Amino acid sequence: MSPDMSLRFGYGTNGFASHRLIDALHVIAELGYGGVALTLDHAHLDPYAINLKDQIQRTSRALGELRLAVVVETGARYLLDPRHKHQPTFMHQDAERRIDFLKRAVDIAAELGAEAVSCWAGVRPADLDPQTAWRMLVDGCADVAAYAAQHGVPLGFEPEPGMLVETIADWQRLRADVGEHLKLTLDIGHCRANEQADVAECVRVAGPHLVNVQIDDMRAGVHEHLEFGEGEIDFPPVLRALAETGYTGLVAVELPRHSHAAPAVAARSLQFLRAAQWLGDALHRLEQDPAAITMLLAGARRGVGRAAADDARIRLLHACHPDREVVHDLYHQGDNDEKRAILRAWPDAALARDALRSNDSRLVAAALGPAARDLADAEWRQGVLKCVFMGVALSGVDGLHTRADGELGRMLAGLRNEREAAGRTMPADAVELLERLF
Repeated sequence: MSPDMSLRFGYGTNGFASHRLIDALHVIAELGYGGVALTLDHAHLDPYAINLKDQIQRTSRALGELRLAVVVETGARYLLDPRHKHQPTFMHQDAERRIDFLKRAVDIAAELGAEAVSCWAGVRPADLDPQTAWRMLVDGCADVAAYAAQHGVPLGFEPEPGMLVETIADWQRLRADVGEHLKLTLDIGHCRANEQADVAECVRVAGPHLVNVQIDDMRAGVHEHLEFGEGEIDFPPVLRALAETGYTGLVAVELPRHSHAAPAVAARSLQFLRAAQWLGDALHRLEQDPAAITMLLAGARRGVGRAAADDARIRLLHACHPDREVVHDLYHQGDNDEKRAILRAWPDAALARDALRSNDSRLVAAALGPAARDLADAEWRQGVLKCVFMGVALSGVDGLHTRADGELGRMLAGLRNEREAAGRTMPADAVELLERLF
């Protein structure tokens, strides 16, 4: 749809903590990712290992063979101190260990041809005043940034909620003190900690400075069913905004708590991201050309996959604001999947009547949703009866608790008598409704 706007997706090796690094790279590549965010750790390319040179060579060879881009992450929890998570930072008395680690990361990144090295401030120690902490952070970052620049490796600094540098504004202040070599790593999941309430706007502000992007608000990707609004972030417009900034680096999924099911989670995450990007591009196209709705509805399943297609179609319909005539044309030209989405997005009694004549149970179910509100009572009762006859769950029937009456009860009782005479039973939800009515 917009090939020039295509993003490159990667996956973080910290989400493959139970895998050997080379095995993880193979799985990530086989799934279709374009790169990896490589977290240096004791089990994955340990920068303090005796055989580090051999590890780098093997990793570099694998990345090349698998055609994977790489960014280097430095968020290992206990690599520097086995007792204190993420310590020491730039603001501890032994900050030299953090600085040395980051320089080692730069060296490794240069050997691997990495696109960036990422780092962050850390939490200010309770016994350190803010002014001293800031000065130590600036001095340490300036040292590492200069070293990275000498080696031709972009250094991306990540604002992190709860740390000394929390927001993009904090990063801008730090960059003013450190210098232009300090670039930006953005975790999209942390955008809400920034001044912009709109995550897409946060991305646009960050865009010109980005060398690395992470995603950790991936609840929709983790679960079996891909729902774009399940997490806190609405990804389609956010990914579109990121592409529009001209960002060409990796967009890497960071799910360190899901290593127990890494291959499956990584597969669903990539499916989700590709679907979200397609939908973001589709919504943008509708802004420019509302008439494209016909083609986009037809292409939704191919664009986002079967599991997410219904939600995508509904969003597309809401985005183009069609009038009643257009809605009816779309309905009569579409297949049953498209008809079902139209019934859910734009309730219409005439279309509901048409759908109730169908033998497609999912189309009948959609007709008895909001689209049934303007049906006459007699039509509505016949629709409920058809749901029972077809085994469609009554939980989605609009007005079931307010419109069900004695006449519906008599119709249900008659159906139950017929079924019992034939040695068949009524669905449990129909029996429950019948008992409520009598």
